[in-house]
Amino acid sequence: MNNLAPFPIARPRRLRLNATIRRMIRETILTPADFIYPLFVRHGREIQQPVGSMPGIYQWSVDRLPAEAESIARLGIPAVILFGIPTRKDALGSENYDSNGIVPQAIRAIKAAVPDLIVISDMCFCEYTDHGHCGLVNPSPGDPRHVATLPQGYLLNDPTLELLGRASVVHAEAGADVIAPSGMIDGMVSAIRKALDEAGFEHVAILSYAAKYASALYGPFREAAESPPAFGDRSQYQMDPANAREALKECALDVMEGADILMVKPALPYLDVIRAVRERFDLPIAAYQVSGEYSMIKAAAANGWLDERRVALEALTAIKRAGADLILTYFAKDAARWLQAEL
Repeated sequence: MNNLAPFPIARPRRLRLNATIRRMIRETILTPADFIYPLFVRHGREIQQPVGSMPGIYQWSVDRLPAEAESIARLGIPAVILFGIPTRKDALGSENYDSNGIVPQAIRAIKAAVPDLIVISDMCFCEYTDHGHCGLVNPSPGDPRHVATLPQGYLLNDPTLELLGRASVVHAEAGADVIAPSGMIDGMVSAIRKALDEAGFEHVAILSYAAKYASALYGPFREAAESPPAFGDRSQYQMDPANAREALKECALDVMEGADILMVKPALPYLDVIRAVRERFDLPIAAYQVSGEYSMIKAAAANGWLDERRVALEALTAIKRAGADLILTYFAKDAARWLQAEL
């Protein structure tokens, strides 16, 4: 940048004089169309159950979803992502590939009520398995499924791929527009793409959680999705928060496997990663402002320490400025209202 006149000729404050001129030269424009709203769905009727650690967020029964979906669409938010809470968990996460499971039911209900609302199905097994990990794990040595060459509790990568493909087809049959694999299982995108294509769902897109970090910011989500691991943690498959170059490798692999959209998760502590992925790849980039990011702002605002609206919009703007085209955020509904009020 070498075409600047010196002070006092140059006075950048001229273009910050009032709100109108500031809007005229704004470089990053946040709109409701940028947002994807997460929904937690569970069995039952007439349920709108608050999530204690996430004020304003609820678990919904399927019969309450049409009204909620209509309110989301009215705000100009184009998409939702679904997380299911099963009635029964087992070692195989079998409700995830049950056509009458909670997420397929939810997909059908939403698409019937608001056909144009894009429905994204989070594709992972941690909510459905009794051990809380994101796929099949190596059982104890006495179990006939035990693999002697692997540690007990190790996530069995390749057997999990078959289940991911099977569940993705079931969700596509229910009407999902996008499948979003989130388990950081090696080969997950290619396995899902192959299964979808062979079942005639070549039009269903894949939004890959390509760079998902083993973050401490997922705590409130685990209450909302009822999915804490029964032992250990997820560091054996999610990424080390210290690594940035590894994120580019993960994204490159997912691009080669057929991902349509790449995601970085969490968002605000990883703006450098979002920027690096944006600069390296031409695919649409999504970022997930996760539960901990949401809850920290909510808690500080509840104590009067921060202005919730200003901080939330500032954080979302930073995520978009870093290069995200799409933002998964629990603030989506509030942010949409705030943005509309500013027009």
